[in-house]
Amino acid sequence: MSHYEVKAGPEAFLPPAAATMGNVLPDPGEAHIEGRIVPEEEAYEYCARKLLEAKVPTIFPGPLVLWKWNDHVAEKATAIRELANAVPMRLIPMADYRPKYPKIDAAVEINPNHPNLTIWHNKIDVCIFVGVHCHQANLALKMIRAATDCYTIAMCAQAGHEDACLSFRDATPEKIRTLIKAVEKLKSEGVKSQANDFTQFKMDRTGLIVKPS
Repeated sequence: MSHYEVKAGPEAFLPPAAATMGNVLPDPGEAHIEGRIVPEEEAYEYCARKLLEAKVPTIFPGPLVLWKWNDHVAEKATAIRELANAVPMRLIPMADYRPKYPKIDAAVEINPNHPNLTIWHNKIDVCIFVGVHCHQANLALKMIRAATDCYTIAMCAQAGHEDACLSFRDATPEKIRTLIKAVEKLKSEGVKSQANDFTQFKMDRTGLIVKPS
């Protein structure tokens, strides 16, 4: 069986699952780039460069970092925010994948049933999945590859995602911060973020935090 490259699409109306094409998940200490198994260190630099080259780099945090609050998850969520600030990147929560039919506002939140709409509406060219349940991530990653040209990155707490263009496994706050260091290293070498300007806002439990004018 020939090597199957998992690249940004649009690939086909119904792209094959990478696993059915013979692609395997990385072992501990490894990652994969477009279907190739590589040392994790190589993937960090490659990923950092992709993020800095993107026009609309975006993180899609899922319920495992949005809802499942404990000390470990709080630390991971903090690291995700640090990554968003370091690149910089937008944050669009994958807030709730329980059925909400017939009304889903895909421009407001990414839903695995309509991830391509969220990416089209926001013109996202590189995205990161983190804190997303594996079965939901696999579904969404295939749909994105089928219908958009977005480059997908998955930071998985388990064994990784072969249907992402680039995937890390065993994602921890420490690994997210290693990616931040890779971004900072490239910036120190003169690589500039190509991201379009955007206005970042913050919210707390009472609502939008408005800075004094």
